[in-house]
Amino acid sequence: MSIVSALDSLIKSVDGFRGEMTTFMVELLKIRAVNPDGGGRGEYERALFLKRKLESFGIKVSRYDVPDPRVAEGVRVSLTSVIDGEDDSRTLWFVAHMDTVPEGARELWDTDPFEPVVRDGKIYGRGAEDNGQAVVATLFTLKALLSSTIKPPINVGVAYVSDEESGSKYGIIPLLEKVDVFRSNDIAIVPDSGTPDGSEIEVAEKSILWLKITTKGRQGHGSTPEKALNAHRVGLRLALELDDYLHSKYSAIDSLFKPPTSTFEPTKHELNVDNVNTIPGVDVQYFDCRILPRYPIRDVLVDIDLIRQRFEKTHGVEIEIKPIQKEENTVATSSKSLVVERLKISLNDLRGINAKPVGIGGGTVALFFRRKGIPTAVWSTIEEKGHQPNEYCKIQNLIDDAKIFVHVAVAQGDVGAVKHS
Repeated sequence: MSIVSALDSLIKSVDGFRGEMTTFMVELLKIRAVNPDGGGRGEYERALFLKRKLESFGIKVSRYDVPDPRVAEGVRVSLTSVIDGEDDSRTLWFVAHMDTVPEGARELWDTDPFEPVVRDGKIYGRGAEDNGQAVVATLFTLKALLSSTIKPPINVGVAYVSDEESGSKYGIIPLLEKVDVFRSNDIAIVPDSGTPDGSEIEVAEKSILWLKITTKGRQGHGSTPEKALNAHRVGLRLALELDDYLHSKYSAIDSLFKPPTSTFEPTKHELNVDNVNTIPGVDVQYFDCRILPRYPIRDVLVDIDLIRQRFEKTHGVEIEIKPIQKEENTVATSSKSLVVERLKISLNDLRGINAKPVGIGGGTVALFFRRKGIPTAVWSTIEEKGHQPNEYCKIQNLIDDAKIFVHVAVAQGDVGAVKHS
């Protein structure tokens, strides 16, 4: 059998996994893996479930534990498995995360978010798209490769990591520090962002700055505001001022990114008082800032602090502004890198798509690979339902993405490509 015929057969074999992939995805989503920062117990049980599945393929699984006293098991778990290629000195990695965000308001869901439902070619449940689809698609990419007579030109590995939804300090960050896992000449694909047609390859991310803003005034009775100092009112005014000022000053447009500007969004607000007729003495709110790489985070923080000082002086309150996540994203992956070129060839070959490189505001583990000098592309075919109520993934996306990953893994060497007929 020719290499082209063998590749044809290999890619078509993925269709035969449809039922198994669907069933496995449903069972995976039944295992709650809400990040502890969102009030959950973490990914431990989901990691063990994945480990058993990988071992059923007959391949070695490496487990990495990071201590975390907040979870019952005391550790957060990440996994890796690798298939040897012709050149075993480097690896193409597929990296997905196991944790999810909380379900949010239950009343906005049509079904139980932790009892996945298969309907109309879709799988509904928290974590279906973010990032269960990537876990299952890459898992069955390995299964397809293991069933083939084709040996990939370089090693092919998967890494299933913890804590992505809350900064990765218990996941990919410590894993990248281990000298026996990732190498500088490796390349990586992170299926954690994308579009419904798969026509965009993410090569850059904005810097991330999450802020906790605590305003302290003086609590009092709602009928005697003159005896109180309303922290909530000052907090609202501060939020609006920050919103207007930051959008106005940091207003550059970079067409690589979607959206093309920096964003500064007031998001979470903590309960301040339990009853209507009490004036809050403390108000706590949060901002989610996604900043174009051209702007240093330190400059943004200086401006924010000047506004804080002015508000303290003007309103007689005490204000603390604390960064709770701060990631400077100044390194991008070249659009001419091997990993991007591989993806572009596969997408053109299998889907007839001329994919374009883009930047995004969302944060992925690609950031940490890029900091290590490992060229990394973020790509998948998704409906952009992550973090939303009634989150789902299309079953066909599971299959079609696995086909792309198989093609990327075996069809291209470092020079040239084997054309799929």
